[in-house]
Amino acid sequence: MIVVKIILNVLAEKQLEITQTLVSLIEPVAREKGCKGISVFCDIQDKNRFCLIEEWKTRENLDLHLKSHRFGVLLGTKPLLSEPLNIRIYTVSHLQGMAAIDAVRTKGVPYDEYIVNVS
Repeated sequence: MIVVKIILNVLAEKQLEITQTLVSLIEPVAREKGCKGISVFCDIQDKNRFCLIEEWKTRENLDLHLKSHRFGVLLGTKPLLSEPLNIRIYTVSHLQGMAAIDAVRTKGVPYDEYIVNVS
């Protein structure tokens, strides 16, 4: 699985415009081949800072998205930002969930026993 984290630091006077742009992208991106999920978050301490999280099944799926018009729209928000887009792409080899936390906190079981295969 591939996770993309994009931080947008928006000019205060452009906050509504960025919000509308992000909302317009959510559904179409979620329907793209290989998209496992997309979420947008607003920083509770700074209403002009957004975080976009995308999850992709494969790098090939992500690469198609990166070449898409929709991703181009996101890149086109540059004039609305106070800082350049901060984009990070993470390749995830395994996931752990609440069972791993419970094991560490209550049972003392090594966390590796609760790895979830994401392939």
